[in-house]
Amino acid sequence: MKNNSRGDGNQEMSEVNTTPLIDVMLVLLVMMIVTLPAQTHLIKMNLPRDGQSALPPPTIYIDIDPDGTIVWDSVPLSGIGALEARLNEEAAKNPQAQIQLRPSALAKYDVVANVMASAQRHDIRRMGFTNIAEYGN
Repeated sequence: MKNNSRGDGNQEMSEVNTTPLIDVMLVLLVMMIVTLPAQTHLIKMNLPRDGQSALPPPTIYIDIDPDGTIVWDSVPLSGIGALEARLNEEAAKNPQAQIQLRPSALAKYDVVANVMASAQRHDIRRMGFTNIAEYGN
């Protein structure tokens, strides 16, 4: 580009015109602000409705021993059929009890998997594992 403001017409301009770059950046910034959805910080809470108890549901502990024995709240069960009968009773209750599965570190995987599958078949919605700190070492 030639600088026509001086008398010497052979001298080139060494400065970069940044105005178009700034214009493009401002347009992109405005587009980004307009198109981004507004951030909403919602916290879902299940509050008790009228007539419902605010107490948490009871907790049932299912222990699985190394020999495959299934223990329902300190009561040994005769097998998977007895467990399914108990789970069927719990599934019909409202609110359902919270099931805490406590397998022994030496329990067989297939027994634990069968207990979990049985709970899923009976539509048990609250189930978790406890006492699994012994598996860390």
